[in-house]
Amino acid sequence: MEIVIVLLGIINLALCIYFLISLKRLSNLKDEVSASIKEELADIPNEIRQSKNEMNQHIDNSFTSYGRLVSEHQSRSFEMQDKRMAELTAVVDRKVSELNLTVEKRIGDLNGTVDKQLDQVRETVDEKLQKTLNDRITKSFELVNSRLEQVYKGLGEMQNLAQGVGDIKKVLANVKTRGILGEIQLKAILDEILVANQYEENVITKQGSRDRVEFAVKMPGEGEKGILLPIDSKFPGDTYAKLCDAYDGGDKMEIALAIKALEKTLKAEAKDIYEKYISPPDTTDFAIMFLPFEGLYAEAVRMGMVEKLQREYKVNIAGPTTMAALLNSLQMGFRTLAIQKSSSQVWEILGAVKAEFSKFEDALQKTRQKLQSVDTELEKLVVTRTNAINRKLRNVTELSSEEGTAILEAPKTEQSSDFEREDFI
Repeated sequence: MEIVIVLLGIINLALCIYFLISLKRLSNLKDEVSASIKEELADIPNEIRQSKNEMNQHIDNSFTSYGRLVSEHQSRSFEMQDKRMAELTAVVDRKVSELNLTVEKRIGDLNGTVDKQLDQVRETVDEKLQKTLNDRITKSFELVNSRLEQVYKGLGEMQNLAQGVGDIKKVLANVKTRGILGEIQLKAILDEILVANQYEENVITKQGSRDRVEFAVKMPGEGEKGILLPIDSKFPGDTYAKLCDAYDGGDKMEIALAIKALEKTLKAEAKDIYEKYISPPDTTDFAIMFLPFEGLYAEAVRMGMVEKLQREYKVNIAGPTTMAALLNSLQMGFRTLAIQKSSSQVWEILGAVKAEFSKFEDALQKTRQKLQSVDTELEKLVVTRTNAINRKLRNVTELSSEEGTAILEAPKTEQSSDFEREDFI
């Protein structure tokens, strides 16, 4: 309704503007005509000026009449527009009322349909949400149960690990157990690199002593017995643990004291090995002290204990990696020595083979002579005896191949055999 009224107002405004523009154009036209007439009257005699004035008066009257007519026409147009606007407004009001009724009816129907569909959608959504929620809750509970089982399993493994760590601590806390641990590791290295008859275990290396070294590698010597290389495992775990704790604490004084204590312990262990196990010529003039951890061995090397112990007690320090390298070197030496010992036997075997080969050559020569003799006899037999047989059979009638086959396949009597033997003889 408001849009229609606005449109009608715009139409009236456009008509008014049109009439005003027309009046302005007429006024401009009047001014132009007057100006033109004035210009022309300047050259016209006075008689004509009067006609001009009359004409101007007539034009003024005409414009006045035209303006009045325009005003009357505009008034009538406004009245007609007002009347049309009233009629149009009434029609628009009626249409709007009908449209409102139709829209309200449609909206009512649509609201009912929408409410019904919303109820259906709500029921469907509630059902799906409930199902999805139940599924997710079920899966979440299953996942939580699975995670809890894994957590319980992990806790059990952690408990086992903690128990194992406790056992390891107990093992490492006991001096004898630590020694057994190093001995087991050393035996594993020996078993991996050497064969069983290349080393001995828990053997007495010093005559008149009851001290037994953990392992002794059999080294080749001048006699059949050879000499032994003593190898003993040592693990100063307490002093090494104190040194590690001092490094973690960062106290320089504690570190220096721990290093001094470890050095003292290593010297005592090396002295013990020197006094108990080194006894030339039954053993080598040096022994090996095995440290079962690379960290402990590295710390001993850093402190310069390798040179000190070698110089003072003739004891070499070896870690797991160093021990493996040392044993590999010894194994290569054993193999080289075995090859050198076997070289004399190889020469003896080659001499025997040479003697047998000369005998074999003589036998081949004799066999060759016999073969040549047999060949001569065969040639003589083939040529001489064949010619003799051909002479004997020269006058014999030659039979066909079928008859000859039949005769040869027939059973031979003893007389014919004797006859044939006599003929051949």
